[in-house]
This record gives sequence, structure tokens and C-alpha cells, in this order.
Amino acid sequence: MTPRALRRLPLNTAASIVFALAVFPVYWMVLTAFKPTADIQAETPVLLPTSLTLEHFSHAVQADGFWVFWRNSLLVTAGCVLLALVVALGAAFAVARMRWRGRRAFVLMVFIAQVAPWEALLIPMYVIARDADLLDRLATLTLIYFMITLPFTVVTLRSFLAGIPAELEEAAQVDGCTRAAAFRRVTFPLLAPGLLATSLFGFITAWNEFAFANMLIIKNQDDRTLPVWLSSFSNVFGTDWGATMAASTLFALPVLVLFLVLQGRVAAGMTGGAVKG
Repeated sequence: MTPRALRRLPLNTAASIVFALAVFPVYWMVLTAFKPTADIQAETPVLLPTSLTLEHFSHAVQADGFWVFWRNSLLVTAGCVLLALVVALGAAFAVARMRWRGRRAFVLMVFIAQVAPWEALLIPMYVIARDADLLDRLATLTLIYFMITLPFTVVTLRSFLAGIPAELEEAAQVDGCTRAAAFRRVTFPLLAPGLLATSLFGFITAWNEFAFANMLIIKNQDDRTLPVWLSSFSNVFGTDWGATMAASTLFALPVLVLFLVLQGRVAAGMTGGAVKG
């Protein structure tokens, strides 16, 4: 082993331990989803089961409302992401490309909104939704998730826009493009990695959110989302751990697939947005 490898050995060992600790819960979730019920309830944990089953996945998919709640989560998440991108793109362009009074104060407010804990808004948002007769509506959840993801989207797109030379737009304007056309034809295509990075963040945030969905959807149970639906596997007789873990695996699958498909562009977007502006 080379001296350099010896120096890096403690760091690599620590990284491997952290990786194992982070991955093990996911491994255990997926493993439990495929385990027979007898292995799940065994006194001694079975790390490598001798047999696997799809019974729990069948139970999860056939549970009441699975596809309805899947549709609800998808509608709320897609609406939140699209709204955040449209509004944040305009705000980021105004901050990164224009000079106007109050711009620094606006950026500071966006940063404060980004770091503020959104859990503190649970009770105020519930009171507002109740008084405005907005409870039990998917549109209310969409607007709240949009509010949660908007600051991060503005900050990231602003940083990414700052990394694209304004001279490219100016050259397009010299060639006869309007300012809007120059942005659409020159700058917007270069923003693809940043748009994908922020979209993935918004998707994960809205897809996984539980507290607001559980608090604001009370009477109309058909408007629940998947995170709330996961609690349906707990009843007076206990928790069906096999079905719960199968449902959790199905719940995590879209995010995993989306990240694997977009990981290259997402990494480029996050890196570009982190070092510019």
C-alpha cells in the first residue's frame, strides 16, 4: 500500500462507515418488503432471508385508495414544481440581470425565507385555511408546497443565471432579438441543469411532505396523499410491517428513478448554482 493510500485509509474507513449507516435503513426497508411474514416476526433478525415474496407488494397495491392517493401526490407535486419554476424564473431573472431599488433587501428576504423552518407555519396555515374555507382541498396543499419550495428555487436559479454571461443575450439583441426572445433562445437552454436541479428538490419536498397533508386534509379522505396513506397500515391490531415497508418502497421508487435519470444534469446544476453569483 502506498503512503498516500495509508494517509487516506482513516478517511476512507470513516466514509465507508457513514455510507453503511446511511444505506442500512433503506436496505432493511426493501428487505422487509420482500421477507415472508414469518421472517419479519422472528425473534432473531434475518439479514439474508432464504425465501422472498411479493405478497406485501400485492397487499399494498390492492389497499383501498392506493391509486387515488398516488394520483393526488402526483398532481400536487407536479403543480407545486411547475408553479415554483415559473415564478422563480422571473424573480431570479429580475435579481440576476436587473438593477433596481430594494434588490438586495429582496434577496435577503428570500434567504431568510429559505432558512426559516416551515414547520413553524403549521398552525398559522391551518388557521388561515380553516377561516378561508380551504381545508380538504388539493389546491391548498399545492399552494403551500409552492410556498415552501419557492425560496430555494429562486436562490438556485439566481446563482445559475449569474453564471451565464449577460453578453450572450446582448449579442442576440444586437442581431435583432428582443430581450425576451434573447432570453428564450440563448439563456433558457443553458439553464437546463439548474432547472432540473431545482425541479428535483421541489419534487422531493412535495412528494415526501406529511405534516401539512395530514393537518389540512381532514374530512375528505379521498384527497389524502401517499405519505398520509402510509399510516393506513397501522390499526388496532398493530402494524402490518411487510405491507408498510412494501408501500414505503413503492413510495420512494419514483424519487429514486427520477434522481438516477437526472443525476448528471442535477449535479451540474447544483455545482453551477453553488459557485456563481
